[in-house]
Amino acid sequence: MTNGAMSDAPYRLIGQPRFGGILVVSDHASARVPSGIDLGIAPELLGQHIAIDLGVAEVAELMAQRPGIAGFMGNVSRLVCDFNREEHFPAVMPLASDGRAIPGNALDHAGREARLVRYFRPYHAALAHLLDDVPPALILSLHSFTPCLASHPEQQRPWQVGVLYNADERAARLAIPMLEGEGLVVGDQQPYSGRLLNATMNRHAEAEGRPYLGIEIRQDQIASAQRQAVWAKRLARICNQIAIALG
Repeated sequence: MTNGAMSDAPYRLIGQPRFGGILVVSDHASARVPSGIDLGIAPELLGQHIAIDLGVAEVAELMAQRPGIAGFMGNVSRLVCDFNREEHFPAVMPLASDGRAIPGNALDHAGREARLVRYFRPYHAALAHLLDDVPPALILSLHSFTPCLASHPEQQRPWQVGVLYNADERAARLAIPMLEGEGLVVGDQQPYSGRLLNATMNRHAEAEGRPYLGIEIRQDQIASAQRQAVWAKRLARICNQIAIALG
């Protein structure tokens, strides 16, 4: 596998994957828009949640400094190609996000296919190869969410962290009381359900029987280097405890 950190690859691999370790998968870790793609949006929108899961790359990088933990990170903006969607869904290249139009994603069939070939399919092929080649004891699917959506400011999200899952609840049922035991407000299938939005884990974990933990951290919880360090330490500890318990 090529490490995408020094290339135009759709992913980057951080840390050293180990058999029986922990692999952090973050589909939305980058706001990068490759040359040749014009999304037709104001540049400042690339620093907002519609383009990237803010804070998760930093948390994953801190986690990957620990022995036995590595990170597989998306290396293009979710607006260029959303890896956490089914390939045939329109939202893979969204025409709008949280009330913002993305005119550069009004693609014909050839344009859509070109992005799938360049980004979506290689990302998932590389992840599948990594999981087969160096099977982890646990996959951590790491995302972040906003305290409220710009399009629905009245709908506040009080959860500091959410735990998402589809049919496989093994890790979730262990993680929820662990997180609550740290004094956190924990969402069980909040701020949305993993039964509705779990494409990457459905494909690479649930379909293969691999244990995984889906975590959504509210962005203000990981908005500074200090808070990112707290969460990296917390998640490393919890993931190790879950891996041992499930082993």
